[in-house]
Amino acid sequence: MSTPTIADQVGTFNDGFTAQIGPDLSDVFAREQADLTAAGVPQGAVAEGDAVPEADLVRADGSAVALTDALGGRPAVLVFYRGAWCPYCNIALQTYQRDLLPALRDRGVELVAISPQTPEGSEQAVQNGGLEFTVLSDPSNALVRRLGILTEPSGEARQAHTALGFDVADSNADATGDIPFPTVLVIDADRVVRFADVHVDYTTRTEVPTILEAVDRL
Repeated sequence: MSTPTIADQVGTFNDGFTAQIGPDLSDVFAREQADLTAAGVPQGAVAEGDAVPEADLVRADGSAVALTDALGGRPAVLVFYRGAWCPYCNIALQTYQRDLLPALRDRGVELVAISPQTPEGSEQAVQNGGLEFTVLSDPSNALVRRLGILTEPSGEARQAHTALGFDVADSNADATGDIPFPTVLVIDADRVVRFADVHVDYTTRTEVPTILEAVDRL
């Protein structure tokens, strides 16, 4: 039996989620996704050939770490995600744990996930998915801003979040609603981007075979 893709898992999740939250809230999120898709990837977003800048990040235990130290001079796959509150992020991270991490270890490539959450949020993501790779916080989205992949939920979507009992700002280290577009970067040992995949529709993610194809071109 083949392993389900992220898209397969998202489709199954969406069926149940839509039934759970009802048509009105579902329509809010559908409009948000359509607007994001129509706007497209922002001009100036990180692209192949760019260098990922140094950044001061925070581990799940609250300790500070520089990006270069987290990478240890090795090539890496960087995964920018919205937060542990995002079911699509959890599906992707758990899939990367199961299907991507072993292959990257065989290749000597790091896997690092980065979000704007508090360290507690990072720890929640680790616990949600049984994650064995590095999970870091980017306070105030400092790195995300420099990479040009910053966004935020629409006002209507944040109202829908409130109706569902949560607010993005409660999870973020800077108490704002700012979040990254879900993005996967494959970088070489010099932190030069060799593959960039920015997803403006947050229900879609980069599939494992696509990432491994990029890694094998390093």
